[in-house]
Formats: sequence, C-alpha cells, structure tokens
Amino acid sequence: MALARAAMWMSGAVVSFSTMAVAGRAVSAELDTFELMTYRSLIGIALVCAIGGMSGTLGQIRTDRLGLHLIRNVFHFAGQNLWFLAIALIPLAQVFALEFTSPIWVALFAPLVLGERLTPRNLLAAVIGFCGILIVARPGAAEIGPGQIAAFCAALGFAGSALFTRKLTRHERITSILFWLTAMQAVMGLICAGADGQIAWPSSAIWPWLILIGCAGLSAHFCLTSALAIAPAPMVMPMDFLRLPVIMVVGFYLYSEPAEIAVFFGGAIIIAANAINLRAPAK
Repeated sequence: MALARAAMWMSGAVVSFSTMAVAGRAVSAELDTFELMTYRSLIGIALVCAIGGMSGTLGQIRTDRLGLHLIRNVFHFAGQNLWFLAIALIPLAQVFALEFTSPIWVALFAPLVLGERLTPRNLLAAVIGFCGILIVARPGAAEIGPGQIAAFCAALGFAGSALFTRKLTRHERITSILFWLTAMQAVMGLICAGADGQIAWPSSAIWPWLILIGCAGLSAHFCLTSALAIAPAPMVMPMDFLRLPVIMVVGFYLYSEPAEIAVFFGGAIIIAANAINLRAPAK
C-alpha cells in the first residue's frame, strides 16, 4: 500500500530530523548557520558521491532541470538556516510546533504548484493538526521573539521545498535530487558564510557533530524524497507531525525543557490528525 510505504519513509525522516536538531544545537555556539550549512553540504556531497558510486546510481544525475533544482534549494536553504537559528534560541518542542505550520502551506499550495487535488479529508487533517499546534505553541501566552519568527519562516521555506521536491520526483531520481541539494547549497553556504571575509574552522570537538548533521540531513532528505515519490504532498507532509512528541521527549531528557500538559494534549491531537490523513484513500 502506497500510504503505508510513505509512512515508513517518513518515520525515518522523523528520526533523522530529530537527530539533526540535537547536533545543530551542539554546534550553534561555535558556528553561525551559514557556516554550519556550508560544512553540512560539503559532507553531504562526499556522502552522495560515495553512496552513489557504490550503488551505481551516479548516472542518474542530470542537468536538464537545474532551474527547478535551484528554486527548490533556495526555499530549502532559507528554511534550513532559519531552522538552525531557531533551535539555538527557543525550546525544541516550540521550534517543531511552529515549523509544523508547513503542511498547512503545502496543502494550500499543492493544487497551484502541483495540480494535486485537495480533498476534504486532507484539509480536515491539516486543520485538526494545526489546532494541536496552537495548543502547544499557545500564541499570545508569551512574547514573540526572533526565535519564534525564525521557526515560522522556516516552515514557509520547508513548504516550498516540499512542493518543488514533489514536482522534481516526477522526472528526477533521488540521487540526482540529493546531489544538487548538497552541491547548490554548498555554493550558497560559501557565498553567505564568506560575505564577512571569514569562515570559522570547526574545532575537533565539533567535527563529530557536523558529520552527524551531514549524515542525518542526507538521510532525512532521502526518506522525505522517497515518501514524496510514493504519495501526494498533502498526504505525506502531515505525517511529519509525529516529530513533535519525539522532540518533546528529547528536549526534556537532554536539556531539561519542561514537558507541559498542553504539549502532550496538543501532540495527541496532532497524532489524531495524522490518523485521519493516513486513512485517506490513495488516488
């Protein structure tokens, strides 16, 4: 069943993104987000070429849709930089909760960008999931600062990335998408990180975290791209809501971030929204 296979790929993406959040916070005191993205992308290029070479898929890399790759990677580069900024400023659960407005934008713009039908069940799942997010984030209960704004804007970037990833999967293979992801964003990172005339070199203590970020980032995009190749974007992206309860537990045990009842309640509503979405028949 297509949705079941997409759900399995998204489970891998959930673990990978959560791992990347922990590693990203670990390096945030030493590197800015542009430097982090530069090293992550360079590591990613090496991994894609090594794995692609061993699996014999490097021949999948094509150059006839570079414009579409560029649009996709501009959205993702902006979203990922803002995401790394947010996880250094506010609790992880709050970052993920605000980031999860992304499936709402995906569902709303999928008919425009992809020509995919937005079903009432998809829309209901998105609305219920967003209600759960509001319970977790509780807008108005605290002052909105740069961290919250960065997390929300990251969601817009990720939504654009997801939409154009789905568009690319109609013609491009996963190795090609991942190669141009890492190559283009390495160039973007070098330009932005070097704009001030200096790029920090990581210390020996930071390199293991950077390698973990590179591996987790590549794994996350492999899983996400695989899921989007199987099922429509409005069905796939709400599955990502499951990251919230996972990162809430991680934040509690690793950083002593409070595990509040509102977060548990909102997380339960988000899981219910995923259940509704996963029961939608594949068209």
